[in-house]
Amino acid sequence: MRAAVVTNSKFEVIDLPTPVPGRGQLLIDVTRCGICGSDLHARSHADEMADLAVTTGYDSFMRADQSVVLGHEFSGAVVDYGPGCRKRWATGTPVVALPIVRHGSKPQLTGLSVEAPGAYAEQVVVQESMTMPVPNGLSAEHAALTEPMAVAWHAVRKGRVGKGQNAFVIGCGPIGLAVISMLKAAGVRTVVASDFSPRRRELATACGADIVVDPAADSPWTAAPKRGRINGVTDILSLGFDTMDRLRRVPKLPWWYVFRLAHTLNAGPSGPVIFECVGVPGILDQIITAAPPLSRVVVVGVCMESDRIQPAMAINKELELHFAFGYDPGEFRDTLHLLADGKVDPTPLITGTVGLEGIESAFTTLANPDHHAKILIDPTSSVTAP
Repeated sequence: MRAAVVTNSKFEVIDLPTPVPGRGQLLIDVTRCGICGSDLHARSHADEMADLAVTTGYDSFMRADQSVVLGHEFSGAVVDYGPGCRKRWATGTPVVALPIVRHGSKPQLTGLSVEAPGAYAEQVVVQESMTMPVPNGLSAEHAALTEPMAVAWHAVRKGRVGKGQNAFVIGCGPIGLAVISMLKAAGVRTVVASDFSPRRRELATACGADIVVDPAADSPWTAAPKRGRINGVTDILSLGFDTMDRLRRVPKLPWWYVFRLAHTLNAGPSGPVIFECVGVPGILDQIITAAPPLSRVVVVGVCMESDRIQPAMAINKELELHFAFGYDPGEFRDTLHLLADGKVDPTPLITGTVGLEGIESAFTTLANPDHHAKILIDPTSSVTAP
């Protein structure tokens, strides 16, 4: 089969032996594969990412001097099964799969390990238990976005955004746009998006953002409608006084039970939910400094460098800081069906398609935020520029 292999940051399209599915695995023809931001990072910073992976318990992440087939956002069609499979789907059935396989008892990350070649190729091996048929005639292009949209769905779920809460999305690259789409699918009424790039702001609007801000000209924090009474730390203290004044007016009321009930129901005052989707040093500290009190901050952007924050600032505001990574199989399945049922339209994210020979050009283009968001690879295409 033909595949695009990266070695020491250089891509080369070569012929490789047809992959052979192992026990519990199947082989699929790749119909589309998305280029992910982590692919861009892996191409240029593989060794740093591998060192980080080792510290978290995964020692098979790709190294710069290895020849690796990238690609973990893909859709395809069933070709063949390995031993020990239940052979759930007929040949030619459109499918998607979580980008992870298991060799023996050890999991391997598809497209990010030399042990698990990815989908920048005509064919890729997937795990049968992690594979799902594409429902409702969903297009190959949209099905390939199941993986990145599942990342966004996981982040939105982690944010626990109420429909009446303000949600802020800081950074409108592919993951920020996906988060916007998933917030609107979850019924959140007010989504404020912020990005310096005019093109990305345009795409944020297309994905459903209610308010779109150029942070060079306006503050996203003042652009959102005011909700509730918490705009500063003194407001929290004043709310405590006001609440106690009202409760004390009721004779013999055990007022502390009211607080206990509120604690049990997690019904206390809260701020907005903020999604950090930039992933560069300094952004998280800026958010902590500017965020309203009692905000929940979900870090989705992957910063590959050391960073600094002021913990005392977050403590004084009682901010919640969460870090989101990946998804589980249930979230992946739910995302697939949100796409197939038309509850999420990923069309604005797809801004170009290339063949295997166009990957180098696509990576170069994606370095500029003013042109493209998500570029797909069609292994059968001869297009060399997005």
